[in-house]
Amino acid sequence: MKTIKYYITFVLALITLMSCEEDNYEVGDIVAPSNIQISYEIVGEDSNNPGGDGSGLVNFTATADNTITYIYNFGDNTDAVAASGVTSHRFSKVDTNTYTVTVIASGTGGSQSTSSINIDVYSSFDDQEAKKFLTGGAGNNKKWYWAADKDGNIGLGPNEVQADGSHTYAAWFNAGSWWEDKRCMYDAEFVYSQSDEGDITFEQLTEIAYVNGDYANTIGIDGNTCHGLEVAPGLTGVKTVTLSPSSSIATEDAIDPTYRGTTINISDGGFMCWYNGESSGTLEIIEITNTTLKVRVEDGPRAWYCYFQTEKPEM
Repeated sequence: MKTIKYYITFVLALITLMSCEEDNYEVGDIVAPSNIQISYEIVGEDSNNPGGDGSGLVNFTATADNTITYIYNFGDNTDAVAASGVTSHRFSKVDTNTYTVTVIASGTGGSQSTSSINIDVYSSFDDQEAKKFLTGGAGNNKKWYWAADKDGNIGLGPNEVQADGSHTYAAWFNAGSWWEDKRCMYDAEFVYSQSDEGDITFEQLTEIAYVNGDYANTIGIDGNTCHGLEVAPGLTGVKTVTLSPSSSIATEDAIDPTYRGTTINISDGGFMCWYNGESSGTLEIIEITNTTLKVRVEDGPRAWYCYFQTEKPEM
């Protein structure tokens, strides 16, 4: 009994010592960012074009003291993270519009400080036909599905010019109809809507995010299968959509003049089922009609080709 008593006393003393050591542990000072400065350059701005050259492109630089990273809210329902504080953004609402751009500077321990500026930007880009094809026109909405019953409903090719010149089509892989390991994504449904004023929104009606194997490996999840909100928190909800001029090598290359030159930008982490991180909601239109939509989604040195239709496919 004496041995047990001494052992209990020793354990209690050890716990007390550890508790004291934990009490003396210091995480360090939490200092909120300060002195936020925001500068910008509107591309093409001069005395005759105060809002820029019509491209809507603006280059931003933010600086602050005691800052780890920066988050931009551009005032058009889009956001971007810029670790260095330097980023570019294209404003696509037609005509000259005023945007309130807010920079959130993040520091240690989750501390944040914000600063905002107002900026007037002119955009001359418009694609009314694409808007009508996507939505059915002002005051309407249209539902879209994967073209699962068509060959090439998903494909893969290079996003860099290859030795043979290929980079504008799915040179590496083309899925046949009802491709076996893609079947879980074929249940996805999407709705594009247009208000009476011409504003476009997007909503994915199913919690389906298909993640290819290569990207899945980078975030530590199972690949070539479907996931949900646990992987892609921006999967659901109504998103704002803007159209902008495309700038990829595929659109700008005269070798393939069939690309439309218009890109769909879905806000707030939205995307059309195919998920490969931040670029998932940027869909470069290859071809669009009243019933079909073919887009290209960049993925670093690669590009995915996705094929959608308004008719629900039946297996």
